[in-house]
Amino acid sequence: MTAAREQDRRAAAEAPPRGPAARQAAIAEQVLAEGSLSAAELAERFQVSQMTIHRDLDELERQGIVRKYRGGVTAQPSGVFESNVAYRLKAMQAEKDAVAARALELIEPGMAVMLDDSTTALALARRLAEGVITPLTVVTNYMAGLNLLSRARGIRLMAVGGDYDLSHDSFLGVSCVEAVTSLSVDLCFVSTSAVSGGFAYHQEQHIVAVKRAMLDAAARNVLLLDHTKLGKVALHRLAALSVFERVLVDAGADPDHLRDLEEHKVNYEVAGS
Repeated sequence: MTAAREQDRRAAAEAPPRGPAARQAAIAEQVLAEGSLSAAELAERFQVSQMTIHRDLDELERQGIVRKYRGGVTAQPSGVFESNVAYRLKAMQAEKDAVAARALELIEPGMAVMLDDSTTALALARRLAEGVITPLTVVTNYMAGLNLLSRARGIRLMAVGGDYDLSHDSFLGVSCVEAVTSLSVDLCFVSTSAVSGGFAYHQEQHIVAVKRAMLDAAARNVLLLDHTKLGKVALHRLAALSVFERVLVDAGADPDHLRDLEEHKVNYEVAGS
């Protein structure tokens, strides 16, 4: 077991989350980070019976987040975890905040900035809401981001409309794509489900369409990632990593995954290192 895994195990054991919903969110996060775990390991980490763990795993499997097998569980290979906004908001918060802190340094007063509906971009929106960089124009299709920035002074906020999608808490669809293509911004920040072999991937086609439009509408693009996205693939190829000016990832990134970025000549930075 790696030092990082041992640290996760100890943290879970020392302060197991209370209540089924919180525990299931924590289970989903750990399964996504580690790929697969046994029911016995999870029962030990969360200090509950294996029967309770199996009930939790049944619920997570019903939601399409994990896949059970005899004696254990694996993350869904398509990364369905990423499509559930409730879980995305709770996952990798410290890592996302570290990436957002570095992303903030790329923004200058007077810029027009576009943010996608990722929770990593939302971490950046939280920093923008503090009003440290103004004046600024911010464009987003993410309802949470709109609510967060709606009262921020010195920020001109533009909502990219479309069909509201409850599971993502964002506006999507053809009308959203058309609205994005009518704009031109200085800098676009997006995240995605998976990165491998010089490409970014996402498991949902309608999300891919909006993200591609955002990338086309920007003079410069930055990809925001927590380390769990590296070394993975999803159903749809979003874009070659060459379309991004840089890729920002947190310090938990596996050295092998960073070497993969280097081999594909990707300009990346490790935030918080």
